[in-house]
Amino acid sequence: MSEQAVLEGIISIEAALRAHSRPIHRILIRRGEHDRDLGRLARLAEREQIPVERVSPDEIDAQAQGKTHGGVIALVGDRRFVPLDELIAGNDAPLIVMLDGVEDPFNFGQAVRAFYAAGADGLVVRPRNWMSAAGVVARSSAGASEWMPTAVAETTQSAADFLRGRGLKIAVADKERAVPLYKADLRGGLFVVIGGEKRGITRSFADAADIRLSIPYGRRFDQSLGTTAASAVIAFELMRQRLDTGK
Repeated sequence: MSEQAVLEGIISIEAALRAHSRPIHRILIRRGEHDRDLGRLARLAEREQIPVERVSPDEIDAQAQGKTHGGVIALVGDRRFVPLDELIAGNDAPLIVMLDGVEDPFNFGQAVRAFYAAGADGLVVRPRNWMSAAGVVARSSAGASEWMPTAVAETTQSAADFLRGRGLKIAVADKERAVPLYKADLRGGLFVVIGGEKRGITRSFADAADIRLSIPYGRRFDQSLGTTAASAVIAFELMRQRLDTGK
């Protein structure tokens, strides 16, 4: 059995079940819970031949990270990743996203949630142990992290080189010599890189990008938006432009 993580709550677990994003070893439901949604989840798990056990509240609480599990957790294995080229296969204008250096799993999950909701085709991550944060990422993304096709790249540069070689333009959120978001042309194949709040994107990578984007403000404000807010703003402007033009 692979290293084990815990997903919490119906939304996260059902997303993993339906997306087949990772092996699910067992689902534990708090004894005495008879919610209709829990019943649906149990039936889905049984169809997938995943054991469902009714256990004491203490056993649930001992393995859950918080109190928002709603009486159900799943013991799961490693996230299944796809090759990088699979993210763009059969798509003339793919939208691929990378969140580089976003260390807080809650912020990471929230950003993935925004890009998934706005129609991004895939996510690129750097190698790391995602197991310890799997529950937080899945919960904060409302299951989007399980649904989003995801590939691993050793570095941001290697992902950019690969995707640029397949015709995608590279876009970054930056302030230096940047185009205001609403004036940029964001149609066509695009690889969007969002940096973390602490270290952001390296200057050399930003300078080599095809498009550098800034988010206009409605008044003078010298501080940057947080990663989750910036991701949501960029994600839905991408969606607006691409829906208006059919990508």
